[in-house]
Amino acid sequence: MTFNAVKTTRRSFLAGAGLVIGFTLAPKVFSASAMEGVPAGGDKGLSQINAFIKIGPDDTVTVLSKHIEFGQGPFTGLATIVAEELDADWSQMRAVHSPADDKGYANLAFGLQGTGGSTSIANSYEQLRNAGATARAMLIAAAAAEWSVPASEITVEKGRIKHAGSGKESGFGALADKAATQTPPTTPKLKDPKDFALIGQELPKLDTVGKTDGTAVFTLDITADGMLYAVVAHPEHFGATVKSVDDAAARKIAGVVDIKAIPQGVAVYADNTYAALKGRDALAIEWDLSKAETRSSDELTADFAKMVGTKGHEAANTGDVDKAFTGKDVQTLEAEFVFPFLAHAPMEPLDAVFIKAADGSVDVYNGAQFPGMDKKVAAQVLGLDADKVRVNTQLAGGSFGRKAQFGSPYIAEAAAVFAATDGNRPMKHMWTREDDIRGGFYRPMYVHKMRGAIDAGGNIVGWDQTIVGQSIMGKAELDETSVEGASNLPYVIPNLRVISHNVSLAVPPLWWRSVGHTHTGFAVETFVDELLQKVGKDPVEGRLALLTKEPRHTGTLKKVAEMADWGSAVPEGRQRGVAVVKSFGTYVAQIAEVSIGDDGAPRVHRVWCAVDCGVAINPNVIKAQMEGGIGYGVGAILFDAVTLGQGGKIVQSNFHDYRSLRINEMPAVEVAIIQSREAPSGVGEPGVPPAGPAIANAWRRLNQSPVRRLPMVNVGSV
Repeated sequence: MTFNAVKTTRRSFLAGAGLVIGFTLAPKVFSASAMEGVPAGGDKGLSQINAFIKIGPDDTVTVLSKHIEFGQGPFTGLATIVAEELDADWSQMRAVHSPADDKGYANLAFGLQGTGGSTSIANSYEQLRNAGATARAMLIAAAAAEWSVPASEITVEKGRIKHAGSGKESGFGALADKAATQTPPTTPKLKDPKDFALIGQELPKLDTVGKTDGTAVFTLDITADGMLYAVVAHPEHFGATVKSVDDAAARKIAGVVDIKAIPQGVAVYADNTYAALKGRDALAIEWDLSKAETRSSDELTADFAKMVGTKGHEAANTGDVDKAFTGKDVQTLEAEFVFPFLAHAPMEPLDAVFIKAADGSVDVYNGAQFPGMDKKVAAQVLGLDADKVRVNTQLAGGSFGRKAQFGSPYIAEAAAVFAATDGNRPMKHMWTREDDIRGGFYRPMYVHKMRGAIDAGGNIVGWDQTIVGQSIMGKAELDETSVEGASNLPYVIPNLRVISHNVSLAVPPLWWRSVGHTHTGFAVETFVDELLQKVGKDPVEGRLALLTKEPRHTGTLKKVAEMADWGSAVPEGRQRGVAVVKSFGTYVAQIAEVSIGDDGAPRVHRVWCAVDCGVAINPNVIKAQMEGGIGYGVGAILFDAVTLGQGGKIVQSNFHDYRSLRINEMPAVEVAIIQSREAPSGVGEPGVPPAGPAIANAWRRLNQSPVRRLPMVNVGSV
């Protein structure tokens, strides 16, 4: 069998001896080449100490990233941290995905190997600094032993190890094997941040070249001789199951090899993708809707609204909210916000490759956001011991939460499809764009009921908020992801109450880029803006007066106001709106400049963004993530909704009716990074939440009409 994958320029450094540094108690045996989309066994010559750093004979330093690279920058960020403490030159640095190992490569934020919650840099910062410093110390110890000189006299700079007294000098590679025999320091000395040479610099991303010239390997690029291509027919109603299937017509399609019923639907196997899709189209399936969700989105909204006022889960309750609304000369404002289901819609839909080895073990190649979990689930479905399954994480074309599924249901489906064969042919399991948009695991729909009270002095004295929607975590009790950003309101309001209601639906929920802040940020920031406008207060100054206990909120808000020259004249026909949201430990303030477009829809011209994410590892990556988050947020607020039509049937299917922001619609974006010595926090998600409310606040000032239901634009009309 021949295994084929796009060649990468990063493989040449994998051969030969070298040094691997990390923090696990026992050495590991793994194949870096498997991580790059080629079969296992290509790096047996490497010396290993533990997990995070390899040093090749040609002086290259390879960082094993425990976090998947799907465009958000962990390859570059983690390599920067290592290079800083190692005193490597940036030209030496490389990165690959680590093996699947929930213990050795656990995300320290949630205890298993996974990427999510904007934690990649935050949970790895000290860990990778220590890895780099340990490697540096061991290289110095090796040089001291090799040259018979005191280690204290040896220096390392830009990837060169030097001893001034003897004139001796070496690269990392020549000393790598000897360094591997040195005892690592218990507590390696870390740099003072004032001495950082790479952290804080706009270094080029490590994955840019491969993604530009086409040599980067994604799951879709992987093929093998005799490969089967498999797709699954799923129901158009959530919760439906197969009642009967007539596959006679499908089996007549040239290239169709077999058709099998699996728990998730009906799998079609073919010699090529085209035949698989044509075969699936020819299936005649009768679905059992007895346990399906048959309510429409409008019916769900009405049912959600009925829950307001009933007993729910108390997320926050300070002061006396009821009394605040009955005081003398109190003004009140009420609002109801409706948020739709949202699909993640990454550019690369879900896919996976399964290849059985001669010994019965199986290699799985996929963009694994939770690789350890994928490994366990695949092993369970295939009836194998976990050590007989190797999950080889590939670069992925986005995710936004899509691949971060507890229980790994996609891999469970792919493994079920593979298990239904004899396993003698490699198999690629694929979802189309339509499968992905209609496949569930959405950001849940929510209804927010808001009440605000303002006293005679124009002060917001009461805040009463009820949130109704699914628990992403599947909890019966309070789910913090439903109320984050609301229950911990940054504004000083003496009487605050937040109530949450969990609803049960057949529609599978999942976190979506910025999770609860996707809806709480919008509801909070548009409602506080309306309350301030009601008493004639400036949106920026009014917020600052309410943020007396939040200096980092205040810092970003003041900075963005300075960037946009807030208070100056706005171009004719335009208005500006502001929002500030803290999510995942990162503070982001944005100002959007909006007009009414020729089609009557909002046209977003500019967005100014100030971000405080603690120590800025790579400003280039931070700015890119803010820009990307803004584009993602603008598109979602303006256009995106997955709706259930009459009888609960899914309406949307592709980008023609689930819109992405088009390139000519992308606003000009200016990003400023607040200098900080606080611990680094995430940037993959926090750029999204402020974009929507900033746009909606500008829109309300343009046409005096508050935004109560999203999306703002009817997709069918554009």
